[in-house]
Amino acid sequence: MLGFLVGAGYLTSRLWHDLPHTRGTNAPDQAQFEWMLAHGARVVRHFDYPFVTNRMNAPDGVNLMANTSILGLSVPLSPVTLIFGPHAAFTVLLTAAYAATGIAWYYVLSRHVVAAPGAAVLGAAFCTFAPGMVSHGNGHPNIVAQFLVPFIVWRTLALGRSGRPLRNGSLLGLLVTWQAFINEEILLLTAAGVGIFVLVVGVFRRRYWRRILPFMAGLGVAALVAGALLAYPLWVQFTGPGSYRGLSANIQQYGANLAAYPAFSQLSLAGSARSVRGLAQNPTEENAFLGWPSLILVGGVVTYLSRRLTALAVAATGAVFAVCSLGPVVKWRSTGLGRGPWAAVQSLPVLDTVVPTRFALATVPVTGVLLAMGWDQWRRQGRLEVERDGGARHGGFGRSLRYASYALVPAAFAAALLPSAPRPLPTVHRTATPAVLVNGALDRYLTGGRSVVFVPPPQSRYPEPLAWAADAGLSFRISRGYFLGPATGSDDPDGPKHSIFSAPPRPTSSLLMAVHDRAWTPHITDRMRQQAAADLRYWRAGVVVLVPGRHTGPLLRTTTGLLGFEPQWTDGAWVWDVRHLD
Repeated sequence: MLGFLVGAGYLTSRLWHDLPHTRGTNAPDQAQFEWMLAHGARVVRHFDYPFVTNRMNAPDGVNLMANTSILGLSVPLSPVTLIFGPHAAFTVLLTAAYAATGIAWYYVLSRHVVAAPGAAVLGAAFCTFAPGMVSHGNGHPNIVAQFLVPFIVWRTLALGRSGRPLRNGSLLGLLVTWQAFINEEILLLTAAGVGIFVLVVGVFRRRYWRRILPFMAGLGVAALVAGALLAYPLWVQFTGPGSYRGLSANIQQYGANLAAYPAFSQLSLAGSARSVRGLAQNPTEENAFLGWPSLILVGGVVTYLSRRLTALAVAATGAVFAVCSLGPVVKWRSTGLGRGPWAAVQSLPVLDTVVPTRFALATVPVTGVLLAMGWDQWRRQGRLEVERDGGARHGGFGRSLRYASYALVPAAFAAALLPSAPRPLPTVHRTATPAVLVNGALDRYLTGGRSVVFVPPPQSRYPEPLAWAADAGLSFRISRGYFLGPATGSDDPDGPKHSIFSAPPRPTSSLLMAVHDRAWTPHITDRMRQQAAADLRYWRAGVVVLVPGRHTGPLLRTTTGLLGFEPQWTDGAWVWDVRHLD
């Protein structure tokens, strides 16, 4: 346990160094999760409604069940958030997620899969610190936090071995419910992996079908427990305000590049930014980068274990995930190789909310389990051969070769895995939260449910206001934001459409974002002023705030021109009182 905690601390060490002024390089996702941590703290402290919020994207709000709201993590961590703030809580969460995931895999592997403790350590370390897991440490603690996955797999496979379906099914149902409030995508991948494994084993070992009745009974109990607990949250997710019908067509095309599997992640010891160029959508989605030495090692392990059905079933599960991860169009670098199997199912309900490249992430625990099984089998076979030889004095060349393997096999594992060993997560400077946002100075502008409109309003390219609002304990509402929501507004007669990463654009938000991106000052017309007033009324704005930063001059001139009066400098930001627009 201490070893995995040290490993997690090593990965996040740069985040801990000068914690108040440091953040990860994935600003949008970290800001969003800091906001979610603050929301979890409000659920505990102020009994806020957990599944939908009006604190972001005023006045329409955000469907948090249709987003990565991490209530299963933010609520338990609420004391940390309330005492130390959401930024510190994010770093605590990320570190704890790595450590807990490693400990959980070690526990299940050492007690239910392998006999050698070293094999369990090896497998758990790969499941925790593989390149795909490290890449998601850059802003995705919900994906890193897989500490329930090994227990869900273990308890599911154990359903057929026990005559206590009520107890075991109820326990599994509770684990599934908790995982659903951490990350539904990981839960879906886990369920698919267990299903594939059980199917493969069942086809080749007919005697296991004798266990089908207790297995199905326990599975039914688990479905009833999880279904009862999740029925209302899932109803909100799929039919409530702010729901949508699947990811956008662009996101559904995100497949893993076939050339990424033998390549090295840029956070691996042997990797660099050049080694991943053109092979991943962004640095946080380097899911498939196992590295060619690891692929060779896994191939050798599968060959070595080819007489064990369990190992072959695990390998088959990984192969299915690898094929699905390639997405609807299979590519080798920039060359298209044709349509992949995923194209046939990507439009099905639920599957249309899956990012295909993340299926590659499921190959990580598959690889870790295979490595643990291979190491364990080698240790077990060597021990049996030594015991069989007994006290013989002359074992010949065969015995010498076996003893040589005690050095050669560990060396081969080390040579294959060390190039993919991780480096600490990168960091950048974090902008401090202006005092005006946290000292209550804005309260007088926000009576009657009015909102704060930042310049520009937050979205993926300007997520900092989410982190500032989180530091303020979500004490005020903000317009727009960074979240998944329907591509059309609430007044669309055709209902929700596929998702986009914010609210549908409005003319004023688009104009201010263009000024932010291009550093130009447009000529302000009467029509633009009228549109700005209409947009501010739509957002129920009480105050407009500009925090100094990138291209402050053009933004200050543009906003002043749109509103028609000068702002007031207040505790670190320019403030326009727009209550008169009601």
